[in-house]
Amino acid sequence: MTVLLLAGTGDAKRIAWGLTDTSVKVVASLAGATRHPEPLPVPTRIGGFGGEDGFRDYLEANKITAVLDATHPFAHRISARTARVCAHIRMPYALVSRPVWTPQIGDVWIDILQPSDAAAHLPPDAVVFLATGRQTLAEFSNLGTRRVLCRMIDPPTAALPFEFGEFLIGRPPFTVESEVALFKALNVTHLIVKNAGGEGGRAKLDAARAVGLPVLMLDRPSIPDAHIVTSVQDALLWVAAL
Repeated sequence: MTVLLLAGTGDAKRIAWGLTDTSVKVVASLAGATRHPEPLPVPTRIGGFGGEDGFRDYLEANKITAVLDATHPFAHRISARTARVCAHIRMPYALVSRPVWTPQIGDVWIDILQPSDAAAHLPPDAVVFLATGRQTLAEFSNLGTRRVLCRMIDPPTAALPFEFGEFLIGRPPFTVESEVALFKALNVTHLIVKNAGGEGGRAKLDAARAVGLPVLMLDRPSIPDAHIVTSVQDALLWVAAL
């Protein structure tokens, strides 16, 4: 049996390590969004598949017998395509969909359905820490003259789509203490994040609560009709059951 692991998240990395202790052959796939990704303990390919036809051809050519999708919760186009192809060829497919974050006592969260909604909740003099990733920056272009701070893993290759935008370079994990210090040093007044769930990005939310920052929380896109697992352990059990 050969499992294709669609990776790019901390959950995917933990799943890869969990599968190294089994007899299952695993191939991981990264989309290539990060220029120098952390290595995985299994053979790894980087880059797209060339659409649905290319993905179907890859599955057949590499004798893939199951697909485990542990991509980012906002990689909805990848997940939707994978679910369609696997359903069409009747290949076992599971999507790792970790629980969403929910506000705790002391949190000030404003739910937004799409990036363009953010501007309506920000005063003109806001200092915005935009933590939604490089690929979505253009979707927030209506933030106007507000100061917008964007943290990236890799140095930028293009200008920010904000008149008063600034790049920050940093690689996770980050601690609550370091995030609190950063927000204070930069005079951040608002935080914008995607509701990715999980522990990897939790520090910035805890830091926002500690310093009283309002958080604009971008709701997740819908997930495909597929078999859903909600944890690394459940993902490993799904593979074992095959």
